[in-house]
Amino acid sequence: MLSLDATVSPAEARAAIRRGDWPTTTTGIANGFAQANLVIIPETYAADFLRFCLANRAACPVLDVSEPGSFHPQALGEAIDLRTDVPRYRVYEHGELVDEPADLVSRWRDDLVTFSIGCSFSFEESLIAEGVPVRHMAARTIVPMYRTRIPLIPAGPFHGSYVVSMRAMSPAEAIRAVQITTDMPSVHGAPLHLARPELIGIDDIHQPDFGDAPVMETGDIPVFWACGVTPQIALMNAKLPFAMAHAPGHMLITDIPNYRLKYR
Repeated sequence: MLSLDATVSPAEARAAIRRGDWPTTTTGIANGFAQANLVIIPETYAADFLRFCLANRAACPVLDVSEPGSFHPQALGEAIDLRTDVPRYRVYEHGELVDEPADLVSRWRDDLVTFSIGCSFSFEESLIAEGVPVRHMAARTIVPMYRTRIPLIPAGPFHGSYVVSMRAMSPAEAIRAVQITTDMPSVHGAPLHLARPELIGIDDIHQPDFGDAPVMETGDIPVFWACGVTPQIALMNAKLPFAMAHAPGHMLITDIPNYRLKYR
């Protein structure tokens, strides 16, 4: 497998992914540029989903909404192909996960609308720059993600509860992380919860619903951010006849510099 790292350009990373040379997580690749979660649904449901995103911005900060049938989101960068430029996708039918393909070329339709949603990978870079550790990146694992009991505001058929991603850090580092991420609402903003996972419905911190087991050190507390996997739970609950998304941890790498996302 080709080795990609923080220094490659977004275009180079997308080209490798499109060729099938990088089938794994995009964490730590093409530093300095925003990555995006994807939700791809028929146009019939797009207005309801947009209202859902606006009502639940912490989980669903929209960076771009495509024209129906278009797989080239020009606002996100040059020559991006939404069908091929993510390492792994998910396909849902009537709320059930039916496939995890490497591309969507054979499944694409002229009525599909793609929502590109901000990703926490952007604020992780800011945390590291300020000396706040991001332990799963150092371990090269996928961030742990958990279903919670925190309710979402419903819109149309879309409803459910938040999914959160967790990063373990010292209490002092957690305070600094709150300060840093508050300024980045387009990539989930400030944490939703600190410590005591049982208060938001997480029974076992060491058994995430998505991603890998957490990397924690003595004295760490868990810090939870709204997660871009949340809309996939809403998709499953809506039971649309057909929908697609990215696989957790496998993002679209855009040409948008992370610094442009502050205060946006």
